[in-house]
Amino acid sequence: MKDNAKKGYSAHAKFLRISPNKVKYIADHLRKKLYPEAMAVLENLPHRGAMYLKKVIQSAVSNVLYHNNKVDENMLYISELQVNEGPRMKRLWHRSRGRADRLLKRFCHISVVIDEIGNQGE
Repeated sequence: MKDNAKKGYSAHAKFLRISPNKVKYIADHLRKKLYPEAMAVLENLPHRGAMYLKKVIQSAVSNVLYHNNKVDENMLYISELQVNEGPRMKRLWHRSRGRADRLLKRFCHISVVIDEIGNQGE
């Protein structure tokens, strides 16, 4: 077992004002894909969640290139992509006859780990 092996380079985006379900739908198609292929998919999607995912993945790739500029971008892949639920803002939605419904404004956290194709662990 290799405990001291480097696990790749990561980037995080927290407290994004979009429901995690909307982002998870897109993230499910991107896991374990090559970086250029994932960026081509994200650039052609009209969803707002695709924009957030694209920014976080680009940030992780720039972290890779900052620490090791000899890496080829075509040899990078998305090894981990997590979309977690953040806090919820609770608001009142006024209804007729003095009633009110609760409106939940959801946040999400996105975590990405980028790794080279040759460093897949075991």
